[in-house]
Amino acid sequence: MPELPQVEALRGWLDAQLAGHAIAGVQLTDFSALKTYQPPLAALIGLEINGVGRHGKMIDIDAQGEHLIVHFSRAGWLKWKPEQPAAPARPGKGPLSFRLTLDDGSGFDLTEAGTQRKLAIWVADDPASIEQIASLGPDPLSSEFTFGVFDQIMDDAGRSQIKGVLRDQHRIAGIGNAYSDEILYAAKLSPFMPASNLDGQGRRMLYDQINAVLAEALDRCQGLPPDKLKDDKRQAMKVHGRAGERCEICGSTIAQVNFADSSLQYCPGCQTGGKVLADRRMSKLLR
Repeated sequence: MPELPQVEALRGWLDAQLAGHAIAGVQLTDFSALKTYQPPLAALIGLEINGVGRHGKMIDIDAQGEHLIVHFSRAGWLKWKPEQPAAPARPGKGPLSFRLTLDDGSGFDLTEAGTQRKLAIWVADDPASIEQIASLGPDPLSSEFTFGVFDQIMDDAGRSQIKGVLRDQHRIAGIGNAYSDEILYAAKLSPFMPASNLDGQGRRMLYDQINAVLAEALDRCQGLPPDKLKDDKRQAMKVHGRAGERCEICGSTIAQVNFADSSLQYCPGCQTGGKVLADRRMSKLLR
């Protein structure tokens, strides 16, 4: 799933490609992806694009006050095309969900791998009218994400596990499974530590690592085209997706906890005092 650094890098790249161009055509091929009916998709045709914004992990294309908003979910992504095909795409064929064509013939396709079909598209006059945006927590790249704000988030989280707090889009916008693993690894914290167990010094360390890990990732991928962003994310991970490999800091074997439909990775040597956390599909976790 693309997360805040990749989506922010994509936002900047798209802004440079789209701003000043008019939308010449739109085509929806996966009808389940469109979550709104007013304004209709056709209302975008002919409008000039002012720029591209972001809300958490969602892209917001502003076309003269009408907003085309995209959430890629787990398996969606954007494919840029210098020249879009003249023939319309066939609905229900392949991974294509949506196509946008600009006035110069270029444009992008939204695609989604797999069968779950969770990619979401909205058209709205006001992004705040979309519940998924209105309910977002503060953005870690925003000046509003101060330590005082984060401290209150941790107070409100109580005994919620810290991994879940970082991933909760209502608490903090933009961090997903991969970067929560990376942040906790950098902070040397167990993913299952209750938020209330962190003292002031621990909270400050975690806050600093949120900023540092996301800033490093964004600095690395900013300016990359869409087809390079996913590979950059995978290659740069130090613990996420690296179960069975050796930790570059302590030499321990990176371990994994599996859930019904996802998994997390961590270093027992750096994060859990050498303890291995149990597979959540099989038994209770070891603390």
